[in-house]
Amino acid sequence: MHWVAYDLPASARQLPEGLPKTEAIAGGGVQGQNDFRKTGYGGPCPPPGKPHRYYFKLYALDSKLNLKPAATKKMVEAAMEGHILAQAEVMGRFQR
Repeated sequence: MHWVAYDLPASARQLPEGLPKTEAIAGGGVQGQNDFRKTGYGGPCPPPGKPHRYYFKLYALDSKLNLKPAATKKMVEAAMEGHILAQAEVMGRFQR
């Protein structure tokens, strides 16, 4: 998992390109810890060969999670239980 972000405001319509790898997101929201044990987005880097699939999931919740910065995917998913109003998913492919 390359990125975890949570507590984005409902008014957010986009995120800026090149978002800094800081815990706080300008305009609201928090970045969690990715599988590289770092904060922020860790872009695709598949091995040469077949394309890899990357899934981006977005959830509308009925409340903020109020987790500490650098929460893991597992922590975010547990905190979301019972609060999901809607969800969306997009898949992209990338290969070298």
